[in-house]
Order: sequence, then C-alpha cells, then structure tokens
Amino acid sequence: MKNLLLATILLTAASTFAQTDWTVAKTIHIGGDGGWDYLTVDPATHHLYVPRSTHTLVIDAESGKTIADIPGQERAHGVALAPEAGRGFITDGGGEGAIEIFDLKSNAVLGTIAALPDADGIIFDPATKKVLAVSGDKGVLMTLKPDIDPKTGKIDTPIELNGAPEFLASDGKGRVYINLMDKNEIAVVDIKARKVIARWPVAPGGAPVGMSIDTKNHRLFIGCRKPQKLIVMNANNGKVLAGLPIGESVDATKFLDGQAFASCRDGSLAVAGETSPGKFEILQTIKTPLGARTMGVDPATHTLYLPTAEFEEPKAAPGPGATPGTAPSPASGRRPAPKPDSFMIVVVARQQAK
Repeated sequence: MKNLLLATILLTAASTFAQTDWTVAKTIHIGGDGGWDYLTVDPATHHLYVPRSTHTLVIDAESGKTIADIPGQERAHGVALAPEAGRGFITDGGGEGAIEIFDLKSNAVLGTIAALPDADGIIFDPATKKVLAVSGDKGVLMTLKPDIDPKTGKIDTPIELNGAPEFLASDGKGRVYINLMDKNEIAVVDIKARKVIARWPVAPGGAPVGMSIDTKNHRLFIGCRKPQKLIVMNANNGKVLAGLPIGESVDATKFLDGQAFASCRDGSLAVAGETSPGKFEILQTIKTPLGARTMGVDPATHTLYLPTAEFEEPKAAPGPGATPGTAPSPASGRRPAPKPDSFMIVVVARQQAK
C-alpha cells in the first residue's frame, strides 16, 4: 500500500511538472520591412496585431498568414482592442504623436486623432471603458473613449505622472499601474479621480519596463533592467514579494495560467511561479532567438507569441583586444541589425507530455 501511495505521489508530481514545462513549439516566418514593438493578441479571433514601424500587420495565428496590413503610422508602438466598439487603436510615437483607429472586422483605417509625442504603451480597460495610452516624452497618461469620433475627436485632459512611463496594467476596478523608467517606481492612478494616488519603488529591480497583473491575486509582475529582475509586487500596497533573476534587456512581462513570463532581448524567456504561499521562484528559462524581447499571450489557446528576426553579426568596435567579426553584447548598447526579410514570430506553448 505504501509503495502504491508513493508511486501515485511521484506520478502526480511528474504530471504537474510536465504541465508547467514550456517550449518553443514553432516559428512563423513573416518577412517584410520594419522594426517591431508590442504584440497584441485577440483571443476571440486568434489574430496577432504586430506594429512594424510605419505599418501594423494582422496575422492569423493558426495559419501564420498575414490577413491585413494597416498603413499610416510613423513609429508604431502598440495596439489596443475594444471588441464592444469593434475598434482597434494603434499608438504612433512619431512626430507630435497620434493614435490611429481602425475597424476590427475590415481592418480599414477609420481615422487618426492627435495625441502627444512618443505615444507608447496602450491598453483598453473594460472597467473604465477607456483606451489608455502613455506618452514617454511628456510623462502623462492619455485616455479616450473607444467610440470617439475618429475624424474630429480629441483625447481627454492628460493625467500628469511626473516620470517617463513605459507600459501599464489595469486591476479591472478603476486603478491603473504604470512603470516610470526614470524613477524606478510604479505610479498608481485612480482613473475616476484622474490623479496619481501612490508611488511604489521597485527595488531591488532597476528601471521598470515590462508590466502585467494577476487580477485575482492582486499581484504585479514588473520586468526591470539594471539590475535585471522580475519584481513580484502586491498590487494593494506596493510591497515587494520577490525579486527574481532574469535575462538582459527585458521588455515585456505577461501572466498566463498562474505563471509569470519575462521576455528578454538576450534570447531568454523566464517563467516564474508561486512554489509555496508567498514564495516565488524561476521555474524555467526557455531559450528563444536573440531579440525576442516583447510578447503577446492568447489565454484561449495557452500560447505565447514573441516577435523577432535574424540578425547580422556586426563587427566589433575597434580597440585593444577587439576580435574582428565579434558580435557586441546587449550591454554594449550597439544592437546588431536585423537581416532583410527575416522577421518572424516565435510560438511558445506547453510541451506535450511523452
């Protein structure tokens, strides 16, 4: 009986481990011109929205085919989807800044409204029924209604953040959490009151870049650089619950299936989880292609999508000890150039148990 019980326990543990083991399932070659930034997934249609600098691709995740190419941006950053309004919103950080509005069914551009310079991270918050976007250069949160007139509409009076925002997450109850990269802190905004109500430091992490939230358990997952940490924070009071080691140049975090993910430019995807009440650990580090620094998740299919490309091997900067043809590290600040027509989407999913 004891042997049977022990075997059952071991079998259960092995099954649990298999369920939490993630892997690169496939890579979708897309090609084309342009850089990339935030990737957004529509879990209802399984469409991927991928900004490519001056245009935004709409890709069918199942077939890998590009089904639309939305033009008209100068420096596209992110996409927010408002399904009830039947609209999508693209932040354009070029020039004076803009938010382009398109139809979710036809992918036709409906219009562009003026925003502020360096319009960057953007989300739709169902709780407040607002599209929320940040301006890095102006240090503000911009808000607008999803049914805004796409030709003549104007954004609401911006909310001052007193810092350089990068990305944001909503608790679904009217609070929004925003990374302030230059302050190494999180600004907590009450959308109804339209003001910052708290500021929380992210130490032992450095500059906060990636941001996601577990709304059920009230936890924030913040990807930081220099020091490079995945910070787990209590979303009620700002208490830091953990500071976990991750790769270099993190750009996004996501929460999926009870685990947190941090994607880094160095080709690593960290998976973190709560191993016991209040204790968090890195459960797995997945090797991804260089440059796979941002990601989107599809909770319906339990899949992550990371955009990147193949890169040229740059010559080392001249100097003592320099080896010709050696690629610089991300810490050198010199990014290798992507190879032409090599853009791709890396698909990460649970590894099938054998």
